[in-house]
Amino acid sequence: MRLRLLAALVFATLAYSPSSVTAEVIRISPELEQQVISWRRDLHQHPELSNREFRTAKVIAAHLEQLGLRVQTGIAHTGVVAILDSGKPGPVLALRADMDALPVTEQTDLPFRSVAKGEYRGKDVGVMHACGHDLHVAMLMGAADYLVKHKVQLTGKVMFIFQPAEEGAPAGEEGGAELMLKQGLFAKDKPEAIFGIHVWAPANTGVVQYRSGPLMASSDRFEIRVKGRQTHGSAPWGGVDPIVAAAQIINNVQTIVSRQINITRAPAVISFGIVEGGVRNNIIPDEVYLEGTIRNFDMGIRQQIFGLLTKAAEASAAVTGASAEVKIEEGYPVTLNDPTLTARSLPILQQVAGIENVQESPLVTGAEDFSYYALETPGLFVFLGITPEGQDAAIAPANHSPHFYADEKALKTGTELFINWIMAYQP
Repeated sequence: MRLRLLAALVFATLAYSPSSVTAEVIRISPELEQQVISWRRDLHQHPELSNREFRTAKVIAAHLEQLGLRVQTGIAHTGVVAILDSGKPGPVLALRADMDALPVTEQTDLPFRSVAKGEYRGKDVGVMHACGHDLHVAMLMGAADYLVKHKVQLTGKVMFIFQPAEEGAPAGEEGGAELMLKQGLFAKDKPEAIFGIHVWAPANTGVVQYRSGPLMASSDRFEIRVKGRQTHGSAPWGGVDPIVAAAQIINNVQTIVSRQINITRAPAVISFGIVEGGVRNNIIPDEVYLEGTIRNFDMGIRQQIFGLLTKAAEASAAVTGASAEVKIEEGYPVTLNDPTLTARSLPILQQVAGIENVQESPLVTGAEDFSYYALETPGLFVFLGITPEGQDAAIAPANHSPHFYADEKALKTGTELFINWIMAYQP
């Protein structure tokens, strides 16, 4: 009773004017739960890489059309969007699931494990839902099923977004949330709030983790071409050594985070992942190539790091007589949970999962393109634990592992979260 009263008080001031959190938490039927599990297993057996989710899109669209929804396909190549219009005035709310799998060869013993193959960067690879997007899709299909069948209880509109290419579009292509928005996803029906779930191996089944404000980092790629002048290794004074210059750059760039930005505002990471240069032990080469990643939780600091990285590379190279060309490729922005929406949605998390199962998430240096939606409208993105109870989630195979395993009991919780988020806005 205390929880219900608290939830009602919290939501009474919500900008979208719901009268209260759902009087009773909505639970899905055993039949719908089994259907969600069935969808998940089918999708798991038939994973598809980013921008190639053709079968997945057909399965989703067929279900949504069977429900009688207005369905749009082909957004951002393979994306599927459906609108549930209650026919009554009210807010537009959005629910999002991502559809793509990874170039990973599955190494589990599941009877429905993937043996699919695909092409990635010109190579034949195994394909696996090693990040749980099959669960995301199945949960949202289940939520759509429930909400359509209870349309009489709704006001406004619900937008179901099935998004391709969250893992990143293939080289030379656009994709994902950014392209969906670019192609007008919110042009006609802009949601007043958007919700997303990501299954999470570092948490046990039934646990829901949330965080107000920054949750996941921005992810940016940089490359630096250090140019010198080739000479014999026995006479380094006869040229300009880009290897020494590259070493200076690598060392000096580390002072950006440790000495030049205010890390009390937000953590940041700059890491080099590729260092290439030279072909022979006694030849100083013309050029060294460096590549790395930047992770950060503050959009202002992000821009500051870009400038400092360029300055550090150019100045460090110049000291040695070399030059440096810096290219920064902006990736996903910081995933920001709207503080007001997060605070006002917390009672729903507690109702659905149980207060004891709702935890504040630490900052996560991984990135998510849900971030693009949350820059357009208030968003809430949460993690849903999928490592079975009794197992140490801290050492469970992580998302993206070929041994990644998801406890299907979590599907019920995730589906109910989607449903209850929407129902909380109803009068």
